[in-house]
Amino acid sequence: RCILSSSSESPRLSCRENSTSAAPYFRGGLPLTTNRARLPAKAPLGEALKYIAKYWDGLCLFLTDGRIEMDSNAVERTSRPIALNRKNALFAGHDAGATNWGIIASLIETCKLNSVDPHAYLADTFTAMVAGHKQSQINDLLPWNYVK
Repeated sequence: RCILSSSSESPRLSCRENSTSAAPYFRGGLPLTTNRARLPAKAPLGEALKYIAKYWDGLCLFLTDGRIEMDSNAVERTSRPIALNRKNALFAGHDAGATNWGIIASLIETCKLNSVDPHAYLADTFTAMVAGHKQSQINDLLPWNYVK
């Protein structure tokens, strides 16, 4: 059974390599340029071949790299809370409040993307800032450098 949405790249890549579908044909190369030259560009088949040619490199990369997902649903689900926070920031009451809201929301979502507990991160970061953390070492306080 083919596992297209596995979290590991190996099952996805082996599924694509062993597929009996059109994948082997695509790996061999489709004579797009010769077929496109014989058809009118505005014909439905000509437009379909133009579409395929436009995304050909991405399709070939998808077939040979197991890290690439078929769709962007995971990324879209991850960015959805950011969009909701941005809409909520419209009601912050003041421009400075909305800016601060955006900064905090961005930090929280960045923590989540880096598997860091946002509450612990913010508490430790604010504590370090109050304790006089040097501005020259500000990179140490970024969510992807946070160690706890």
